[in-house]
Amino acid sequence: MTSAYTMYGIPASLYTAKVRCYMRKQGIGFTECGVNHPHFQQAIVPQLGRFIMPVVESAAGEVIQDGTDIIDYFEQQGLYRQSAYPDTPLQRTVAHLFELFGGEGLLRPAMHYRWHFDEENLAFLKDEFCAGLVPPGTDEDGRTQIFEFASGRMRKAAVGFGAPVEARALIEQSYAEFLALFSEHLAAAPYLLGGRPTLGDYGLTGPLYGHMARDPKPAALMRETAPRVARWVERMHAPEQVVVEYAEEYAGENAPLFADDAIPDTLKALMRYVAEEYLPELEAHVAFANQWLRERPDLQDGTNGCENPATRMIGKAEFQWRGMPLCTWVMPYRFYLLQRIQDSYDAAAAAEQEAIAALFAETGLAALLTLRTDRRVERKAHLEVWGPLR
Repeated sequence: MTSAYTMYGIPASLYTAKVRCYMRKQGIGFTECGVNHPHFQQAIVPQLGRFIMPVVESAAGEVIQDGTDIIDYFEQQGLYRQSAYPDTPLQRTVAHLFELFGGEGLLRPAMHYRWHFDEENLAFLKDEFCAGLVPPGTDEDGRTQIFEFASGRMRKAAVGFGAPVEARALIEQSYAEFLALFSEHLAAAPYLLGGRPTLGDYGLTGPLYGHMARDPKPAALMRETAPRVARWVERMHAPEQVVVEYAEEYAGENAPLFADDAIPDTLKALMRYVAEEYLPELEAHVAFANQWLRERPDLQDGTNGCENPATRMIGKAEFQWRGMPLCTWVMPYRFYLLQRIQDSYDAAAAAEQEAIAALFAETGLAALLTLRTDRRVERKAHLEVWGPLR
């Protein structure tokens, strides 16, 4: 039987993990292929305008790129068992927060634990990368050459995402805090918002599965220090509901989210962690982007403002993180995800907005509701582009 969809990615890919997890949870049939597949190279990449993953292609030839857009594609068609979107504006806004933080805010530890422990990780990573990148039948010299090229680019990306070797002690301290906070939250509920995964869980599963639960060094660390998180990773990739350690209310596919719009203290603690860990970086990036935009008053709507339409970075911004200066890439895609938080808030009724604002203020995240670039970021033809002035 031919699957309705083909997903292109590689086993070690953070963003592929998000989509793979969602499709398994929703019972969406798919075949997974590497980006070394001839069809991806010859037919998909030219449509995308750049080499990027994950990509889903329907049996009819429809191509969808980007984890968030892929999830929305299936949600809009009703092809899910349990929607990734909570019903209430408050819980939906929190889900968007962790979608952003998972995919972007956890890049620092994800890149550090992958590329700064060669003794433990390197042999595994070579095999993982080659599994999806190298054409079948390539000899060992060819495999080595392709891996060294790919890993060299990723080591540079680690610095661009805020993981220079000089920051390793702080990164490890920060990640240990995250594991402890998430473990405490998972003591009472199987997912971020209760009995089923939402956008926030799918956002977190990218780094926590794609890097941290599979690369040897961080996988051992997770299992030794945060076994609840390791079980959550396994739960997120199981098509069935696996809740052996939880109350009966969470059994079955229709398990509820927290009743009465509740946000437990353990989840508020995670939100405070996001405020400390990621808000300074995001504020610096928005400030940089707005200055960049003001220097380009003639920038045309529907373009990225760069010579290459596929460019993802517009520069670097410096900020203070846990007492040390860091300089990281400014990527408009992050503003696309930030806008989803704000759109969720803006669409809520007045009383619901008040509750969202109170929660975000209580957890140190009030700025996220108003932190905006001068232009919206849109995705058109699989690329990030700037929209009209606000």
